[in-house]
Amino acid sequence: MRVIDIPKFSKLSTAEKILLLEDLWDNIASDESAVPVPQSHIKELDRRLRQYESSPGNLLSIEELQKRIEKRK
Repeated sequence: MRVIDIPKFSKLSTAEKILLLEDLWDNIASDESAVPVPQSHIKELDRRLRQYESSPGNLLSIEELQKRIEKRK
């Protein structure tokens, strides 16, 4: 199904489209087994967990993170 297949979709406001999208996502996410996780993502999460467990004190504070983000803008 495509957006053009949904009657009156083009007449929805942007806010209504966002709410529809949120409802769709909530519906999909309600069944975790329906959304497969790629093996590459699992490996990356495992790598990050091992890194954290080996050096838990090397995390950024929220303030440090915000400063880094602001520098990139």
